Amino acid sequence: MDEEETDLRNPFPSPPSHYNNYTLHNLKLLALLKERVGDQNADLAIVDQHDLLSDQTNVPTWSLSQLEKPRVDWVLEDGHYSVFGDTWHVKETIPSLAEFGGHQLYPPDPSTDRRPALLAILRSILVTYSNLTDAILAPPPTPSSSAQPEWQRQLEWITILAQNLMAAANDLRPVQARGNLELMMQRQLELRREETKNIHSQCDVIEARLLELRSSAQEMAGSDQKFDAKPSGSQTSTINVSLEDMLRWAEEVP
Repeated sequence: MDEEETDLRNPFPSPPSHYNNYTLHNLKLLALLKERVGDQNADLAIVDQHDLLSDQTNVPTWSLSQLEKPRVDWVLEDGHYSVFGDTWHVKETIPSLAEFGGHQLYPPDPSTDRRPALLAILRSILVTYSNLTDAILAPPPTPSSSAQPEWQRQLEWITILAQNLMAAANDLRPVQARGNLELMMQRQLELRREETKNIHSQCDVIEARLLELRSSAQEMAGSDQKFDAKPSGSQTSTINVSLEDMLRWAEEVP
């Protein structure tokens, strides 16, 4: 009772209770059972697993064949599979209005141009709406009349036409989604190109600035070399004069 109340409060269905059987120990027992049976096509549900696994511990009472994966080839052959009580088709298709039991007025083949049929349906809706307005404004029928009212017939026909327009629009949803995806990818490509262009422009600015700094550094280095260069000729002899010679020269000067 508590599990049922929990399922009612939980917006998502709980997994089946047998998911607890998929333990590492049970999976090892299943692999060992297949190895000892030998025949890959043998039905594990009918073999005596307790006899074959008598040397193992904690052999479950239920059949280990329940742990086998579903046969994918069977699912592909049937075209559908069941999960949590719901049937899912391997290849999802959008049912047409005729498959739903409706009165389809446009071609069922999606490769056929449906525009003429849809334009005819649209014109029929406008005409039927005008007829419905006239039927509503007309005097009411006599009480003894058993015929269907004119407004009711027009309303039913408008409903059929509207269903056809809605069904045709739903059939175009994959085309619309594909078109939106293409536009989104094109926009992303344009944004990346703009970002790449901005990065290249910034790199050009940085390279130009580095060239200016490099040329400035070379000019400064050249000026320092000129300033530190050793003089030649008479200048060299003047620089090499000692302090005593300079004092004696000063005393000799009148």
